[in-house]
Amino acid sequence: MNEREQWLQSNDDYLRDAIHWVQLRLQRQIDSAAPVKIPEPVKTHWFKPNTDEAAIQPDESAKTAVLALAAERMASAEAANPPPALIILSQQLGLTRFEREVLLLCVAMELDGATAALCAKAHGKPYPTFALAAHIFDEHKWDAISAERPLRYWRLLEINQPGAEPLTTSALRVDERIVNYIIEPKHIVDDRLMPFITTIEATAQDEDALAPSQRLAAEILRHYLVTKQTDAGQRSLIIQLAGTDATAKQAVASQALADVGLQIINVAVDTLPAQTAELENLIRLWGRERQLLPIVLYLDAHGLEEATAHAVAVQRLVKSAGGIVIIATRDIRAELGGWSLEISKPTSAEQQLAWNAALGANENTIAARLAGQFNLDLLAIQQIARIELADSTAKQDSLPTRLWQACLLKTTPSLDQLAQRIDAKATWQNLVLPKESLALLQQIVDQVDQRGKVYNDWGFLAKMNRGLGLSVLFAGESGTGKTMAAEVLANALQLNLYRIDLSSVVSKYIGETEKNLRRLFDAAEDGGAVLFFDEADALFGKRSEVKDSHDRYANIEINYLLQRIEAYRGLAILATNMKSSLDQAFMRRLRFIVNFPFPGLPERKEMWRKVFPSDVPKVVELDYERLARFNLTGGSIQNIALNAAFLAAAQLDPDAKVSLPLIFDAIRSELRKLDKPVNEAEFRILDVVGAKS
Repeated sequence: MNEREQWLQSNDDYLRDAIHWVQLRLQRQIDSAAPVKIPEPVKTHWFKPNTDEAAIQPDESAKTAVLALAAERMASAEAANPPPALIILSQQLGLTRFEREVLLLCVAMELDGATAALCAKAHGKPYPTFALAAHIFDEHKWDAISAERPLRYWRLLEINQPGAEPLTTSALRVDERIVNYIIEPKHIVDDRLMPFITTIEATAQDEDALAPSQRLAAEILRHYLVTKQTDAGQRSLIIQLAGTDATAKQAVASQALADVGLQIINVAVDTLPAQTAELENLIRLWGRERQLLPIVLYLDAHGLEEATAHAVAVQRLVKSAGGIVIIATRDIRAELGGWSLEISKPTSAEQQLAWNAALGANENTIAARLAGQFNLDLLAIQQIARIELADSTAKQDSLPTRLWQACLLKTTPSLDQLAQRIDAKATWQNLVLPKESLALLQQIVDQVDQRGKVYNDWGFLAKMNRGLGLSVLFAGESGTGKTMAAEVLANALQLNLYRIDLSSVVSKYIGETEKNLRRLFDAAEDGGAVLFFDEADALFGKRSEVKDSHDRYANIEINYLLQRIEAYRGLAILATNMKSSLDQAFMRRLRFIVNFPFPGLPERKEMWRKVFPSDVPKVVELDYERLARFNLTGGSIQNIALNAAFLAAAQLDPDAKVSLPLIFDAIRSELRKLDKPVNEAEFRILDVVGAKS
């Protein structure tokens, strides 16, 4: 029999003796009211009299001796180390001797059916009351019935007080959770708390799951807990873990708490009751549990918004719960107070070391590239590497390709409400730009690819604490190829492209735009996406002179954007056809500005050559030189080609082709749409060429 089993047996023996002692107290009260011969001891599961008690004759001295013997055996069990569960509960919750005896009377009622009959004989009611307890126990104090004393404050007893029934004569019943705890304490919280609990972390995290920087944070947190844990009595010891990565914070907290023998109970903030009475009951139940079990309240407040019912509930819970309260939040919340610690994902250098360890020394190049682009924790890195190294069925793709795709899938952000995912199809072959612009686009691709080498291997990270991402501006008229260039970059980098929906981001309500932007950048922070802000001047416009509150809050939005885009680790592309409207502070924070000029004659000619897919049946002798003379952007040329293809497809002739007359009609429509003059002389030249063809 191990120590746990021995303690459970001792606890069972103590309960049996304690219930017997309570029943003897009740019998003495019965005898004092109407002396009768003491009955034979009731043989129940909880009461098994020994031979010494059975041999004692039922006279007054014998009754006193039996009662004294039962009390002596109880006292001996209570002095054990560790003591019975009832004594532990009494010590933790601050019960006096009389309060403990009242609780024991109610427990005897639940565990031994003979107790109800004895209560009925003792005071005419088949249930315990405070008045009955005051008569049968010696050290009674009436303050035990106070709402501020443990029996009622911690909801240990349920009081059935119908109508005008006095409190002292109302029926008492012990809470079911308390009965279960007294019989056999288990690391299982009250069932009434289960709707609010999302996860329970009971074991220490594997050390391999934490990077060195995270292990250091866990050690700092552990040291703080050891130093301050004794202060966490009735008041709360509040700890805020700040940072964007919820998983890293829970892993660090789990490690630190496991080292000091504590267990995380994660309570979902959005499930907290808004009603005061329900919240107060939750606080009482939690306060009771955290004193009975080695548990710590962990609140995930990443999505908690200020001035909401949930925010008020969190403040009330944090201030009143007592014990250790850990709050996981993105930014430090001053209204909650307490001590704070910043927790982040592993650094880029730590991630590169983890990739090297998982893949082997021969894959250093891909390790640097993966660490430079994606922001993953160590468990995710180990899992991806293990799966891809063991995947022998994917022979068609190389290991670097499979690893990249797995990381991309892992970090795909949830941006459905704030952004539109673009299926990037354009490649370098589709893009027609001046050499200078193409060279800048290639530099952008190279900088994203080589971030790991420059920042980590070459030491630039040690000299920089911001601007680690890449923000670029695409400036040019509508239709000059800005969106296509964004697709080309996303394809070249093998990343997802998201066009930001400004109508979903910008809000007229104060503070809502910043919240939407924060959600947007946080969701894309792990590196699996390219953010494309089309019509960026609507969001990144110049700050204005403050004339009223609207100007002030509009400037706050821009100030927040300035800070957030500089802190963003990924690639953010801003596109505008009004470059002069952008705030100059944004211009300083941009790594590249790529100009998209109105295409000249050579560029338009090349666009006409590339605009038709190879499968389109068309006249071979198209005069690209003549077509290029129309002052049109690449977007307009694309529209014309598409419209001409539909005109050809709609003809009854099955052998119809895209010819110059059809392109002629499509160009006319496009010019009218753009409110540009239609010069018939130019089209007559095309008609001649078309007729010859």
